[in-house]
Order: sequence, then C-alpha cells, then structure tokens
Amino acid sequence: MGELELKPEDRVLILGATGFIGQRLVRELAARDIKLRLLARTPSKAGGMLPQGKDIEVVQGDLMETKGLRAALEGIHSVYYLVHSMGGKRIAKDSGFAERDKKAAGNFMDAAGDTGLKRVIYLGGLGEKGQGLSEHLSSRAEVAEILASGKPAATILRAAVIIGAGGASYEMLRYLVERLPIMICPKWINTRIQPIAVKDVIAYLFGCLMNPETAGKTFDIGGPEILTYKVMMEQYAEARGLAKRIIIDVPFLTPSLSSYWVDLVSPVPAGIAHPLIEGLKNEVICRDSSIDIYIPFKKTSFKDAVKTAFAEETSGPGVTGF
Repeated sequence: MGELELKPEDRVLILGATGFIGQRLVRELAARDIKLRLLARTPSKAGGMLPQGKDIEVVQGDLMETKGLRAALEGIHSVYYLVHSMGGKRIAKDSGFAERDKKAAGNFMDAAGDTGLKRVIYLGGLGEKGQGLSEHLSSRAEVAEILASGKPAATILRAAVIIGAGGASYEMLRYLVERLPIMICPKWINTRIQPIAVKDVIAYLFGCLMNPETAGKTFDIGGPEILTYKVMMEQYAEARGLAKRIIIDVPFLTPSLSSYWVDLVSPVPAGIAHPLIEGLKNEVICRDSSIDIYIPFKKTSFKDAVKTAFAEETSGPGVTGF
C-alpha cells in the first residue's frame, strides 16, 4: 500500500473540475493543501473558480481529442475522473453520449499508459447490472469497467441522485415541486432511490484519496434513507415549508414526454433530463455499506440536504429577487 498512499509532495489531477462535483472537490482538496492539476479545454474559464494562494496548475487538454492528456498525467499520483457527457442542451434524445463517454475513458486509459499513475477515483452511478438498465446507467457502468482495466488501481463510487445546488437531478426536483402544486407524473415516481447529499459525496471522494485501502474496490454510496421519487418530492415541499403537493401518477407518460415536460418548467434541458428520467425506471439503492468501514461519518438526511442546497441557490423559484 506504500506507493498508493498520497504524500505531501504528490499532485492530484482532476478531470471534470469545472462541473457540479468538480468545483466542490477542488475547494475541498485545496483547503487541505493538496497539490492539484486541472485539465480544461479552455483554461481561462477555470481560472475564476480557483482558490487563491494554493498550489493549483491548470493545463489545456481534451479527453475527446487526446490533446494534452499525456502531458497532463506526467508526475501525477492520483486522478479523479468526474467526466460525464450526458445529452447536452438538445431537445431531442441524444444517444451519442454513451459513445462519447466510452471514447473519453478509452483515450484516458491509453494516455495513462506507463506514466506512473497510481490511482483513479471515479464517481459513477448506482444500478443493478444486466438487462433493463437505462442507457445512462449502463454508460456509467461501462466507463467504470474501462477505468478498472488498466494499471492504476481504480476506486469506483456508485451514487444515485445527488442533492446539491446546481446538480441536474436536484434542480429538476426543485423546479417541479416549487412550480407545480399539482403534478401528473409517470409511474417512475414510485421507484425506490437512495439520495445522497453532495457534501457527503465530497467526503467519500476525499476519504478514498486518503485511504489507500479503498484502491481497487467498488463501493455503493448513499444517504441514510431509501425513498421513492414521490416521497422525495413530498419531503422537499415539507423541508421548504410549501403547501402539500398533489401528486398523481399515470402509466402512459413516457421518459420522452416527461423530459419535455421538465424542459418546460425547469432550466434542465430535455437533452439532459431524458437520460436522468430514463434512469429513474431502475431502482438505485445501496446493496452494501462496506465503504463505511473505511470512511465512517454521520450521513446527511434528505431534508437537511435540501435545506443546505436551497440556501446555496442564488436564483430560481422561491428565491427572493428571482
């Protein structure tokens, strides 16, 4: 385990550093004085999010075109792989995201080669393997397999719905409940889900980096409650002090129709909402809690996660001045 242990002089590369999870992780690791390198297609855009006075390098590169990848990996001890292309902003369903994610992961592993990289930590999605898994969750699982196939020891974290300001899943939930006192919903609202607060996700990501015993393992991560999406909507309303929401489920609403509906009432484009909604047909709960042996802490309840997330919002329904 000696070479897998992060030392003060080691540098960590974050792929996807400007995203929902990445920005939070950068702040967390920088606050702990961990040396960082961030890969960005446009480095100038990443400059504004960097904590001051910290040892953070920003290098130009693109996972899809392999530009700068090899150089970005030189001298790196561990990599956080937080890249997911999803469906973009198109209204139409975009199935190409799975191929893009597969290509990006393959390019990364090719570039890693014999650079001396010790570890890869990947945040993927919960979901049972086998037939019936949504394209979104299948893609996450496929990327996990690619990242686990190389020389670096891979740690795979599998999460369901992450509750935090700016996250697509949370924003979709927030806008639906805030704007619609009466909702006609598809049957997927009765699927069981184990949501997790974004701050708990960051705690697990950091904990895996600092604990080399997590290398080479796959972990399910989730919050303390198993809820249906319907109950999540009801509890969101309660946490926000809103009037009771009337939620009626009907069998004929397809993921496509639901995604267009979400596109109308929320800032989450249908191209992104569609794979998220399609994934809700699959039960996404933790099947084991072995990660708590390595990284024990008190998990955040769903309602507390909602309250924290809403307090971080600067615009949107329910926020003063919107």
